[in-house]
Amino acid sequence: MSAPNGKPALTMEVVRSPWRDAWRRLRKNKMAVVMGATFGAVFLFCFLGPIVAGWFGRDATTIRIDLGATAPSFAHPFGTDLLGRDMLVRTMIGGRIAIMVAFTATIIALFIGVTWGAIAAYAGGRVDYVMMRVVDALYGFPTIVFVIVVMAVFDTKSIVVLFALIGGISWLNMARQTRGQVLSLRHREFVEAARATGCTPARVLFRHIVPNALGVIIVAATASLPSVMLTEAFLSFLGLGVQAPLASWGTLVSEGSSQISVYAWVLIAPGVVMGITIMALNFLGDGLRDALDPQTRKD
Repeated sequence: MSAPNGKPALTMEVVRSPWRDAWRRLRKNKMAVVMGATFGAVFLFCFLGPIVAGWFGRDATTIRIDLGATAPSFAHPFGTDLLGRDMLVRTMIGGRIAIMVAFTATIIALFIGVTWGAIAAYAGGRVDYVMMRVVDALYGFPTIVFVIVVMAVFDTKSIVVLFALIGGISWLNMARQTRGQVLSLRHREFVEAARATGCTPARVLFRHIVPNALGVIIVAATASLPSVMLTEAFLSFLGLGVQAPLASWGTLVSEGSSQISVYAWVLIAPGVVMGITIMALNFLGDGLRDALDPQTRKD
């Protein structure tokens, strides 16, 4: 095509940002959008709800023996437990702690897994072989049993230890996915250019390669949140997780399980909210995977 003066016309090609492209894909996934909004609503419910409840004189610790266990009503939408504590506020506080444990443990797992997988892939050779055999060995080890043994033997009630233990057993899949992505990137042109400019291996890896693997890392982190939340709930159900006076959804479910035949709402309230949260995170993780997976970027 030529311009009116006979010279070739200049054409401009619009280069779309991969992140903008991923955002466009995510918005097209209606289920992921709905589930993302659902998780956002649960997050606000758990973190802002107790503040609003406090304006009306409601909290999770006030004991009213005279009230006892009452069925859901206008005054107490989720009912009360045997001690007369408001289950709505207790579910909010329990969700706040469960989400905090899940996110903190996932951040710990993210740090360990990304560092381990990236170093293994970039180093290659025997280093890669040994590091990934360690991951394989840990995969075959019943890690949840390890957490139970540590919590029971050392008789620790610290929530910080709980963060560290759950994060310490949740990094294996992140390490594998990070390794695979780094292997596909380590010989790309921009990496060779960084090496040619004299960048140290550490700078090449963590300044140039890992940021370009963020899509896979985000998907892995989002996918691990539901499993981490279930692990915490399982430990709390066994009495090895979050301890009194704190309470997570797992703790509330444990308390309600012994009363389900008489006061079913004590179990149903936290159980349903926890189930909705885990379902929302799973669908959101699937949506992020479809949006950020490089193999889906064809248009």
